[in-house]
Amino acid sequence: MNDDPLESVPIHRGLTRRNLVLGGDRELVLFSGLIAGTLVFYAFEIKAALVGIAFWIFSLFVLRLMAKHDPMLRETYLRHRLYKPWYPPNSTPWRDNADSQGRQYRDPWKL
Repeated sequence: MNDDPLESVPIHRGLTRRNLVLGGDRELVLFSGLIAGTLVFYAFEIKAALVGIAFWIFSLFVLRLMAKHDPMLRETYLRHRLYKPWYPPNSTPWRDNADSQGRQYRDPWKL
């Protein structure tokens, strides 16, 4: 075996890919399918079936666009919502906030 520290190790794409169903995020696609299926099979009306099918097609289109942009967009959005109270309102990186302004926001390291 070669003990070269710069030896490259292949990383197989199948191990690093996200689990996508029908081209979109797995949980969101299955949940939108559940909602559309509920509309189609529970209402027993033609109008509800058409709305359910239209909802399914539209949501699948949007979810595929989201996954094409970033396969982890749902997790990124949820993390953004979690950390939103901790974002300081700085207009630029060079702005100096007053001490009184900084005390009104929670410190993310002091949970």
